[in-house]
Amino acid sequence: MREKRTFKIIFALFAIFLAILPFIVAFNESLTHLVEKFQLYLWVQRKIVPVEVSMVSLLVQNLGVALTASYQHGFVVNGAFLEMTWNCLGWQSLLLLMITLAVGLSGAKYTTSSIIETIGIGLLGTFMVNLIRLTLIVLIFVYFRPIYFYVYHNYLAAIFTLAWLIFFWWFSYRYVLIGKKKLEKNAN
Repeated sequence: MREKRTFKIIFALFAIFLAILPFIVAFNESLTHLVEKFQLYLWVQRKIVPVEVSMVSLLVQNLGVALTASYQHGFVVNGAFLEMTWNCLGWQSLLLLMITLAVGLSGAKYTTSSIIETIGIGLLGTFMVNLIRLTLIVLIFVYFRPIYFYVYHNYLAAIFTLAWLIFFWWFSYRYVLIGKKKLEKNAN
């Protein structure tokens, strides 16, 4: 029952998301400017962005993309500077993960260890998906026309995250989460 409810919420988020995607892109831009006015992003920009830039740089270089130069907040590829900011790191993906965790685990009768494992897999998987998403953005920029870069960056990357969440919850319910009653029956 809980599994169905979680998947229903993910699919509802997916449908709503697709319906209002142009507004989300515009709202995300406004929210970004608002946050930047209050300088709430500076710690993330100074501490986390350079680490992610290094990771993405390493990934794209291992995939055969030559970077002309690498900086703390981006890199030069094909003569263009691709900047990475705090807003690129996937805070939206983390927010969606937290919403689905709240729904998927609320009132759950799962063992504490399987809940902790599920949360860990969700956080690590979301981080990895965001690295892959950023790497794909660079690859699309390098190998395809600019329109594909913009469409993927602004629209399809979000669908990538929703596909991850669907897989994550299927995997968690199927292989990770252990019900307390099931554990008690197996102990007897």
